[in-house]
Amino acid sequence: MYVLKFGGTSVGTVASIRSLKPILKKRAKDGPLIVVVSAMAGITNQLLEAISLAEKGNDEYQLILKSIEEQHIQTIRELIDENGQSDILEKITKLLDELKSTLGGVLSLREATTNSKKLISSFGERMSSLIIYNYLKSHFSAVSLIDPVKIITCRIEQDQTYVQMEVSRKNAGKLKLTQLNVIPGFIAGDESGKVVTLGRGGSDYSAALFANFFDAKMLEIWSDVDGLMTADPRLVSNAKVIEELSYEEALELSHFGAKVIYPPSIQPAMVKKIPIQILNTFSPEKPGTRVTRGFRDQSLIRGISSMQDISLLNLKGSGMIGIPKFSYRLFQSLSENHINVILITQASSEHTICVGIESRDQKKAEKVINRTFSNEIETGQLEPVKVDGDLGIVALVGSSMKNQVGISGQMFSALGRNGISIKAIAQGSSERNISVVIEKEDLTKAINLLHESFFEHEIRRINLFMVGAGNVGKELLKQVKKQQAYLLKEHHLDVRVIALANSKKMIFEEETEGINLSEWEDKLKEGATYSIDSFIDKMDQINLRNSIFLDVTASGEIAEKYPSILKKSISIATPNKVAATASHSEFLNLKQLERKFKAQFLFETNVCAGLPVISTLRDLVKSGDRIHKIQAVLSGTLNFLFNNYDGTEKFVAIVRRAKEEGYSEPDPRLDLSGEDVKRKILILARESGYAMEMDDVSGESFVPETCMNAKNIEGFFSELGKQESHFKELLQKAKESTCKIRYVATLENGKAKTELQFVKSNHPFYNLEGSDNIVLFYTDRYSNQPLVVKGAGAGAEVTASGIFADIMRISAANQS
Repeated sequence: MYVLKFGGTSVGTVASIRSLKPILKKRAKDGPLIVVVSAMAGITNQLLEAISLAEKGNDEYQLILKSIEEQHIQTIRELIDENGQSDILEKITKLLDELKSTLGGVLSLREATTNSKKLISSFGERMSSLIIYNYLKSHFSAVSLIDPVKIITCRIEQDQTYVQMEVSRKNAGKLKLTQLNVIPGFIAGDESGKVVTLGRGGSDYSAALFANFFDAKMLEIWSDVDGLMTADPRLVSNAKVIEELSYEEALELSHFGAKVIYPPSIQPAMVKKIPIQILNTFSPEKPGTRVTRGFRDQSLIRGISSMQDISLLNLKGSGMIGIPKFSYRLFQSLSENHINVILITQASSEHTICVGIESRDQKKAEKVINRTFSNEIETGQLEPVKVDGDLGIVALVGSSMKNQVGISGQMFSALGRNGISIKAIAQGSSERNISVVIEKEDLTKAINLLHESFFEHEIRRINLFMVGAGNVGKELLKQVKKQQAYLLKEHHLDVRVIALANSKKMIFEEETEGINLSEWEDKLKEGATYSIDSFIDKMDQINLRNSIFLDVTASGEIAEKYPSILKKSISIATPNKVAATASHSEFLNLKQLERKFKAQFLFETNVCAGLPVISTLRDLVKSGDRIHKIQAVLSGTLNFLFNNYDGTEKFVAIVRRAKEEGYSEPDPRLDLSGEDVKRKILILARESGYAMEMDDVSGESFVPETCMNAKNIEGFFSELGKQESHFKELLQKAKESTCKIRYVATLENGKAKTELQFVKSNHPFYNLEGSDNIVLFYTDRYSNQPLVVKGAGAGAEVTASGIFADIMRISAANQS
């Protein structure tokens, strides 16, 4: 004996009803079948809407009835042979007349009683079962249509329906089953024989009851999905089918929103140890999900379930402490008013108790609780109930969790790193479920995070939001594009650029694989008008996990937004020096924010482009070493100039070449003034532990003031050309002393300075080539022989590679 239940989508069209035949033919080989069917998809909701309209005196409910009538009659004409249509059309018409009459009574009274609501909502199953029965009659030798009102007997208490199992089982025992037995789901009868309904998931429950009554070999739930999933596939694109799980795990998942199967339908099967198979009517070859009693699996987590539209009710006060029956009164008052409690948590001090309910019951629950405890509230023993709405629940489910430490820690760590605040936590003593209440707007982000953490060990997604598409930005996008396939294959990182902006336009692509990096320039031209505020607002609205903000500009306006970005637990990687060289108090604030909100603020490329200078310095300090002195050539631009200027070509021509080749800032005066070097040594001083400001860094300029005071860049170049003799004099002085010119930054004894120096051939700075930078760290450990970091310190390619390295550091930290 098999019991098969077909949901609304499985019987929603002529084509789907026809697809039942091969499924049933195959199962019928093993013996008699009980086939429980739902109403055609959407019909029950239409009936409930019709009731609502009729209660309001709105006769537009008749339009709904007309639509229902047309849908069923059209299905009959397409599905049933002409010779058999008259009988079924007569019976359907009779049911429709009864439905119209009942709704007419509701319209007249402007009220629908509980009994009339149940009767009206039963018509969908009554009509669909009648149609399916008549269709199957012509394809099977013996088919019967069973009225569940005469079998499933219920008692009604305070409008709640309770199945009388023994009475119903005796009724079922009197049935004479045929080869195929069609039964409308969702419907039962009360003790007087009136139609009642079995509530949410009622057709599943009907099927489970008949499986129980007849000790079925298997209960099959057929719908339009491949089985129970590791998470809601509408929210998690990588959700996977769970091949097998226990009854208890299925109960936990179904309780928290896995609508493929409903909690009441599991219990009758579980009592008789009847396996449940969840299958897809439209892909019957797929194995689906099997629910059994004895299943054991090594997987720590079987699935992630979720619910939207949750509210928390918080009751607190000294009047709760040590008072017997307090919780009893609370839950009794909610129960008597048909308010379902989803989650409970209470402080060990007994000073507070918190319950989660569906948001639709929020106002009613608030009134009920305040009324129940009105005396305690009036005397100040309790505070009025506090309601927190717009929430959701995420639950980890798995029987093996109780044998493994660290599951909760892994869950909370993943949520915390991405700025998701937990409002309440609940875990049962069985340890099969850890549930957290969070903001509803964070629900999708949280589910994807947890699914990635527990089910997608091989693939982690990194989402990049990038502002700045100049030379460095273009190079960074080129490097990301080149490395995407490698990172996915070798390091299991799915790096996507979700948003991109320049000073005029911005584009977002969160729904697909991210921005196509082969055509981003054309797309950006067609983008929306850019502003940093609208960019950040959109980034916040998308609310993706593992998000990184990339500021590839020199903008002070963007740097001012860093605190608000870090507060969203979004990490920042940038070559922009503005934030790191702002006031020391602002710099410390950014450091505090990254710690508080579990984000990172990385600016390795602020000093020496792609060289690991700041990271090396941080490692020294963190490991307990003390910095005594830093001596460095920190400007790749200036080193490029001095290495290429030999008097055969004017100094101004070398500067122009540096700008054209991307070695200098857009305005070369920033480099030649020494300001850029001052910023860099300031950053190194702060990372060494010194509370310094820009004014604390002394500096000597080697460029005449007339050049630096020019009104614009072209004026600067013009004046620079006039000062060629000044630079030839510096060059001659270096040659006479057999030295090379270097612009050197020094930090020693808490003081920082920058200056032009002439270095001898025995100095580490003498043999620097091209745009190379070099940093010497003198510390407790490296006192006689300094730790040296040396390499290319300017150029779009190396700067981009440094930003890319920061992205990888953030990714690695988020994984730990």
